[in-house]
Amino acid sequence: MQYRTLGNSGILVSNLALGTMNFGTEETSQEEAFTQLDAFIAAGGNLIDTADVYNGGIAEATVGEWIAARPRDITDRAVIATKGRVRTGDDVNDVGLSRRHLDRALTTSLRRLGTDTIDLYQLHAWDPLTPVEETLSFLDSAVRAGRIRYVGLSNFTGWQLQLAVSTARAHGYQLPVSLQAQYNLATRETEWEMLPAARHNGLGVLAWSPLASGFLTGKYTRDAARTPDTRAGEDNPLYQYTSSNYETSDRTWNAVDAVRRVAEDTGVTPAQVALSWVADRPGVVSAIVGARTVRQLTGSLAAADLHLEADALATLDSASDPNPAPYPYGPFGSAQRRRVASGTEALGELIQAHQAGTEARTSGS
Repeated sequence: MQYRTLGNSGILVSNLALGTMNFGTEETSQEEAFTQLDAFIAAGGNLIDTADVYNGGIAEATVGEWIAARPRDITDRAVIATKGRVRTGDDVNDVGLSRRHLDRALTTSLRRLGTDTIDLYQLHAWDPLTPVEETLSFLDSAVRAGRIRYVGLSNFTGWQLQLAVSTARAHGYQLPVSLQAQYNLATRETEWEMLPAARHNGLGVLAWSPLASGFLTGKYTRDAARTPDTRAGEDNPLYQYTSSNYETSDRTWNAVDAVRRVAEDTGVTPAQVALSWVADRPGVVSAIVGARTVRQLTGSLAAADLHLEADALATLDSASDPNPAPYPYGPFGSAQRRRVASGTEALGELIQAHQAGTEARTSGS
């Protein structure tokens, strides 16, 4: 396992984090969850990611029960991260980033986890109804009160992240140190705005779904039926939705084929290849891995010390390139924002970039 600073903070976290979204489901009982937590800490991992809405709070409670059941010299190694924002009840105010909802959500998370302080408290998503100043002032007061140590964001777009950081800086509030975002070989649009905004502001990126709902493990093929013991075959509306998005994308299957080739050439598993790729991307601090069983987890953890060669990375990058339209993220838009010290950029360069993008679309490449 390797360790990296969590954004502009002094805390070190493992380059693979343990996701707990399955904790409390039929596939991952409390006993299995405890086994995974023990194995993760024993392997040198320390960042454990959960949320107040995972399985109705059972995931948080399971982590809290593990903390209570293990010696302090074991649990003190863990960096506990959770989230608040998503709906937790039927009332109109049981959702969002208002001071009222976050105060209640944080209080509940602290109780479930059985701790006085949460290491990383993340805003699970943007809230268009709550002024960002209200949210940030609450988080600042929570840090000053010792209820949380660091502030993180999750699923914020680039402009939302920048607004949060700039507002916090202007008011002297606690600055966010991390951005949790979906990022994998089949979902690289995160690179267009979210990752650059995070890197510019010194936020460490925590990549969720690094295996693209299991597609990048190589266990699925285009035409084979999905079995009920897999996410793509499970009777779960969320899993069915995410899986259907991957299944209908040629880019997903191109990435899967590339992962398989690199895995065969490297002598590791496709999952380890996909995890290594995302964990070593610029700005990424940790990739969040979830598992149904400790066997799956152990296989994923082997990727912590795997670093792919340049030719393998080139193969993966080429196969998974999202190929944006020329503007605003493709060659024409990118050329408009380019500036070099020699001052040689010119309109001709923009026109050439535009023509290249047009030819690529016409040829279907």
